[in-house]
Amino acid sequence: MTRESTLASAPPAALSDDEVARVGALLYRWTGMIFGANKRYYIERRIGARMARSGITEATRYLDFVAANPAEREALINAFTINETYFYREEHQFAALARQILPELIRTRRPGDLIRIWSMPCSTGEEAYSIAIWLLENWPLVDAYHIEIVGSDLDTAALAQAQAGRYAARALARLPADVVERYFEPERGHRRKIIDDLRESVRFTPANIVDRATLTGLGRFDVILCRNLLIYFDDDSRQLAASNLFESLNSGGFVCLGHSESMARITDRFTMARLEDAIVYRKP
Repeated sequence: MTRESTLASAPPAALSDDEVARVGALLYRWTGMIFGANKRYYIERRIGARMARSGITEATRYLDFVAANPAEREALINAFTINETYFYREEHQFAALARQILPELIRTRRPGDLIRIWSMPCSTGEEAYSIAIWLLENWPLVDAYHIEIVGSDLDTAALAQAQAGRYAARALARLPADVVERYFEPERGHRRKIIDDLRESVRFTPANIVDRATLTGLGRFDVILCRNLLIYFDDDSRQLAASNLFESLNSGGFVCLGHSESMARITDRFTMARLEDAIVYRKP
């Protein structure tokens, strides 16, 4: 059963104001994202779906259960994450990666050196695979360096989809037809699967940008794409996320944010760089 079918089949939970506030507090502690009273229906639909799946009929009992049960906490977080993404989204940043960012980075590298790129959050994998495809198509030196692409997210269900590499036509709509033919195999129902060579070149692993303990094992990166996540945070969560992004970068590394996001409003630790194709932020 998919997340969407569960939401459609289960009635929304009838939560009191205190219960809505409690859900918001739990999610904030676990994810850094804000779910306030203005999101009541969104909250009640997802809590109702999880209550139906767990067989618990009273909201207070369910909230006690999820607070004490790591597996249910993971499932609830998965239910609340937002996975609106597609291939080549905000492709001007991929152009900047190939035309300005990587050429700048390799000024101090030699052929064969490691360059690490992190898609965080990666959702169901479209962004991480887009990076790989764009570089194969548009960066002439892609074979001269060891490019490692890592995708991370706190939504474990989304990560499982990313690792499977299967996508509906809607996710592929921005890709040129010849690119689809080169990197995707046709499947039933107008779906496509990433070819094995490409799928195996991208690594996916769980991580939470506001929980430093989940990030330390990932090492440091040369480029981080953290797009359209900070808009869901309050100031405290943005500060924490920015600090963790900074610590996750190698010196001289770059961060790309979403088009409506600005690191300059959060911290002065990064240097803003206006490139031909994008505005990015660099660790001195």
